[in-house]
Amino acid sequence: MKIVENLEQITKPYKKAVITIGNFDGVHIGHQALFHEVIEKANAIGGTSIAMTFEPHPIRVLKENNHPPLITLYEQKVELIERSGIDVLICVPFTREFAAISARDFVEDILIRRIGMTIIVVGADYAFGKNREGNIDHLRTFAELFDFQVILADWIQEANNSSARISSTKIRNLVISGHVAEVRKLLGRYYQIRGTVATGRNRGGRLLGFPTANINIHDELCPKIGVYAVTVEFRNIKYKGVANIGYSPTFDDYIFTVEVHILDFNENIYGQKIRVNFISRIRDEKKFANINELSKQIRRDVEKAQEILS
Repeated sequence: MKIVENLEQITKPYKKAVITIGNFDGVHIGHQALFHEVIEKANAIGGTSIAMTFEPHPIRVLKENNHPPLITLYEQKVELIERSGIDVLICVPFTREFAAISARDFVEDILIRRIGMTIIVVGADYAFGKNREGNIDHLRTFAELFDFQVILADWIQEANNSSARISSTKIRNLVISGHVAEVRKLLGRYYQIRGTVATGRNRGGRLLGFPTANINIHDELCPKIGVYAVTVEFRNIKYKGVANIGYSPTFDDYIFTVEVHILDFNENIYGQKIRVNFISRIRDEKKFANINELSKQIRRDVEKAQEILS
């Protein structure tokens, strides 16, 4: 996949460009269906499949501090879109100046003249241009004027719920509430956080008998406080593990941490980047009477995780 991070990098229109446009936060199965349709249409006409997104997320620019946490930061979003098989990802730097472009100029100057769009695939609620002035009716009018095709993609519904479509908002709320097993059905994969292993308080292995990797997470969206069965990716190898998100109430220090005990693993990974996939929530975080009781509970958590992950 070719990645274009500035429209000025596009020196000539793409061959029979088939494009979809969106923020694609989460790159959930609804987004994946859009990409699949774009690729299918591009292949049918011998064209180029293109996804256009924006960085930063437009709401960060337009609403400033009033915005929800992102499900996927830019690095992961790019990886997931590439995995879909799209030919070209255009990531437009989103600014207030870009936001001020009229709907017609966006279509005529950017999509038609610069990118070479022949087909656009979007959802029924797609809006574009200054103050989101452009809608599907405008897009169809422009299609007649500039000779391109508009394809409205069907909403992807949640399994066993024909009235609820998959959305980034629904996924975000499920992660925040700890329903990580449900999230997989909407993402088509387990929810993942990424981070760097930092020096902790040196008590996981020493006091509890379960050494942990203390993670400085890079992501904005963190699952609900509690204990989870997870898998951990390190240097392209996947390990089983147990993650604790919370404030260590048994130790009374109440510092927020994300810690992972990686099963059957004894490497020194301080300063290394790892990825943690949340498979299932095991229990709430709780305060124990003493360290011995906490250690016994962690052992039960490990056994439960092994059962879940087997």
